[in-house]
Amino acid sequence: MPVRTAKAVWEGNLARGSGVLEFGNWRGAYSAGSRFENEKGTNPEELIGAAHAGCFSMALSGILAKAGFTAKRLQTEARVHIDKVAEGYQITKIELRLDAEVPGIDEPRFREHAEAAKKGCPVSKALTGTEIVLESTLVGS
Repeated sequence: MPVRTAKAVWEGNLARGSGVLEFGNWRGAYSAGSRFENEKGTNPEELIGAAHAGCFSMALSGILAKAGFTAKRLQTEARVHIDKVAEGYQITKIELRLDAEVPGIDEPRFREHAEAAKKGCPVSKALTGTEIVLESTLVGS
């Protein structure tokens, strides 16, 4: 299997410094303001959220296919919570919000497969110290 690579460059101190995150064809600026406030730019938590949403969606698609269903559309949003804790900052929770269109599946079976994907996708497994919550909606089946 391939090894994936990402890069980060940070210049300056935490409060006033800035940096660049880079992977594949993507490159984005980040700072303390874009991470802990609402300034323009990205942050590591958004990238974890994107990775988690993508991984979960792909895992669910595979689980559904093994069960004989083809997802017409899986749209996942990941909301990553970073909070101040005694020893610094911590990602305390990730909320996965899924809107899915899967023809022919019933609600209980769909929820079972979505939960299995939440637990089984590689990014969820990498984040075992973080609470992961799934809210899913099945539309148009």
